[in-house]
Amino acid sequence: MSSSELIPQALESNAWPFQEARKILKRLEKSGNDKGYILFETGYGPSGLPHIGTFGEVVRTTMVRQAFQRLSDIPTKLIAFSDDLDGFRKVPSNLPNQEMLKKHLGLPLTKVPDPFGTHESFAHHNNARLCEFLDDFGFDYEFKSATQCYQSGEMDETLLKMLGAFDKIMKVMLPTLGAERQATYSPILPICPRTGIVLQVPIVERNLEAGTVIYLDEETEKLVEVPVTGGHCKMQWKADWAMRWVALGVDYEMSGKDLMESVKLSSAITRILGARPPELYSYELFLDENGEKISKSKGNGLTMEDWLKYGTPESLSLYMFQSPRKARKLYFDIIPKTVDEYISHLANFSKQDEKAKLTNPVWHVHNGHPPAQKLPVTFALLLNLVSASNAEDKETLWGYISNYAAGSNPDDDPLLDQLVGYALVYYENFVKPHKKFRAPTPPERAALDMLIEELEKLEDHLPAADYQNVVFAVGNQQGYENLRDWFGALYEILLGQKQGPRMGSFIALYGKQKTIELIRQALEQIQAG
Repeated sequence: MSSSELIPQALESNAWPFQEARKILKRLEKSGNDKGYILFETGYGPSGLPHIGTFGEVVRTTMVRQAFQRLSDIPTKLIAFSDDLDGFRKVPSNLPNQEMLKKHLGLPLTKVPDPFGTHESFAHHNNARLCEFLDDFGFDYEFKSATQCYQSGEMDETLLKMLGAFDKIMKVMLPTLGAERQATYSPILPICPRTGIVLQVPIVERNLEAGTVIYLDEETEKLVEVPVTGGHCKMQWKADWAMRWVALGVDYEMSGKDLMESVKLSSAITRILGARPPELYSYELFLDENGEKISKSKGNGLTMEDWLKYGTPESLSLYMFQSPRKARKLYFDIIPKTVDEYISHLANFSKQDEKAKLTNPVWHVHNGHPPAQKLPVTFALLLNLVSASNAEDKETLWGYISNYAAGSNPDDDPLLDQLVGYALVYYENFVKPHKKFRAPTPPERAALDMLIEELEKLEDHLPAADYQNVVFAVGNQQGYENLRDWFGALYEILLGQKQGPRMGSFIALYGKQKTIELIRQALEQIQAG
């Protein structure tokens, strides 16, 4: 990542990435830094397909990294670490070739065949998918594979330290385990030379001078001695996390709230090894449409690819910026709202002073340099335009947009053109199947007839506010005590949905005459029925 200009106001900004960046500054003041750079890490377990939470961890960490670069000129690095030497313990239900995969349980993930048949192993497939996505987003990162780190000897020095601290690590871990697990637990997992399986067996003996451990092979009933170095052993999860922090010199890492106990134990092991744990940030988990935690093994919730079918990459980054410590639903129905929030923040940015800009989410989405764009319509309005017009292509929608906002066109408004495409696809898949029109009551028919009369008195191409005033006036004259009921009736009768747009904006975009035709068509269809 290229160096960025320092911003004095960032020292006081209450945006959470700047708050986190200041924690790293305090760390430097207290402990110094002998690497010459600050190391940010994100971890990924490739036991299942990458999901959107994985991306969220990378984008949020990048936001903290960007914030730090405005506070300090010390270089930074970001490592995306894949724990791909881990044993394959469970077959995710959303994968093909289930029976084949079951035959390879226990093997390191880099030794499990790829069920999709495209890569050297299951881990290689998942790693490639993750890197491809991160590359498409333009992240500046270094990918590290646990398999390569272990086998290359990069972790050897720290692994030997852990062998020497075996008893102290056991003293930390054993009280957290049940009696049955205590009997077999070891922070060091030998990889069986005979089967290649990552074993979870007791260690019978340790040879510190030789740097080896000895375990009993239950099938052959023979003692087996293996080095802890060179990829012949794999550290158990919590010890592995600590080993990684120490070996790489990690300064900052995020993790989900479900790993808080692991954070505590890994930090304790890090201190046993004579190092300081990184600055840590715990975020809340994403939930699927049923309020359940998103899981790689279940494959529930959204994938990164899913979001990008219906919303911009910037809107996805915005969603990750918002309230990281609040549990939120991550499903298709939040995409339009988030797209419109991005549009709103982008429009506000140029009007804000420097201090306010630092708290605007688009500052963090675009690393301080958001594009100067203001869109004439919202994504929600585009969805309603598709609904009313029955448009099936971009050209039809652009016809309405160019009439509404003179001078707008796909070439000069690429972001809006993107949104037009997203609106067509989102409407087809998520709005159209759930549309349910209802017949108006007699009082509603009278109100709709009056609305037609009042709209016919107006000129075409008036500002949205003029049309909105007419809709309000008709509702008031027709005796609606709560105008929400009047607008709700318009949405259900004309658009077949419970919620809808600001009617004045919709009429201005769709056209006065087209709106009148839409009302008449609804009344005639109901009358004919």
